[in-house]
Amino acid sequence: MKIFKTPRFTTQILIILFAVTLTNCSVGIGSTHSSTKTKQVPPGQAKKMTGEKSAKNHAPGHNK
Repeated sequence: MKIFKTPRFTTQILIILFAVTLTNCSVGIGSTHSSTKTKQVPPGQAKKMTGEKSAKNHAPGHNK
């Protein structure tokens, strides 16, 4: 049985090629952003949806 010995240069080339193929691999991590954008409903529209007579409770900066 004949033992196949590779030259040192060929071994180094194979190691470099293997390292290059590993560095080209990328792993995608899930994004934290949702795919659909959620907009805040305007106070008047929220009033209509809830059936209230006033939009005061739905206005974001209204404190009265």
